[in-house]
Amino acid sequence: MKAYILRRLLLMIPTLIGITLVCFVLIQFIPGGPVEELISRVQSAAAMRGGADASKALSPEQIEQIREHFGFNEPAWKRYFIWLKQVFLLDLGESYTYGKPVWDVIVTRFPVSLFFGLTSFFISYLICIPLGLLKAVKHGSRFDSVTSGLIFSGYVMPGYALGVLLIIFLSGGSFFDIFPLGGLVSDYYEELSFFGKVLDLLHHLALPMFCYMMSEFAFLTILMKNSALEELGRDYMRTALAKGLSFREAVLKHALRNALIPIVTRMSEIFTLMFAGALLIEKVFDIDGMGLLYYNSMVNRDYNVVMGVILLSSLMAMLGRLFSDILYTMVDPRIKYQ
Repeated sequence: MKAYILRRLLLMIPTLIGITLVCFVLIQFIPGGPVEELISRVQSAAAMRGGADASKALSPEQIEQIREHFGFNEPAWKRYFIWLKQVFLLDLGESYTYGKPVWDVIVTRFPVSLFFGLTSFFISYLICIPLGLLKAVKHGSRFDSVTSGLIFSGYVMPGYALGVLLIIFLSGGSFFDIFPLGGLVSDYYEELSFFGKVLDLLHHLALPMFCYMMSEFAFLTILMKNSALEELGRDYMRTALAKGLSFREAVLKHALRNALIPIVTRMSEIFTLMFAGALLIEKVFDIDGMGLLYYNSMVNRDYNVVMGVILLSSLMAMLGRLFSDILYTMVDPRIKYQ
């Protein structure tokens, strides 16, 4: 197992290089860039002042100095290798938009997405596994039918659309004024006591958290139910019941463990959630997380931030897959990796 883990870790290096190289090449075909953005802002400012012709606000020498400042005076292949060398030195470069190191820009948004991702992940699994198992045991009952209707309703509705509805009904839109419209904390947050701050934060997080986890919640519940249904019909269940085990004992001791194997695959997402972000949900609730950061960086052509997010999210995705493989061996001892 140790040799397998080491091989997987070593393979991550060329895989990351391949992913970032493809993304870097694709970025080169996107019209515009940080140089063009800055030139456009300078020309717009000159036009608003009503002075000289906006097109002559910058001389060719000044434009070349701007290109050199951003490193765009070098060919694309050389810029990639310069960026790759910085990555090996744990330096993701500087953000063109924020004027700060990319690490600092990501770190400021990271806790928000991390909190939403991990909290929704753990709550979903804590509820979905027993709920899916119970639905399988009571398959065809009224409980199964009612819960399936509610679950599918949540599954087919996009998170951002659900967010808009929740704001209309629960945030003073047209009906009740129970939750705040958006943001993470109130304006008077710093004046609150410790427990007041906790309650204020939870008050703001309730609706976006519900939207974050709804689609994942529905998918996991149905996956768990179908997996458990398949295991309940296996021969080993009939054998266990014939040997005198109660149905409850047979389910918990035998069927549950085997039914968890497909669920383990989804657990690999615990790493990608650290850099994931639901852009539209963040936009609806005015939350400055990783999704919004990535979108704004693409719009502003802040390529260093874009490449930094791609690199880190790809790394987390591969670590998640490795984590999933390790969990497989824990859930099913028959699985061996050489």
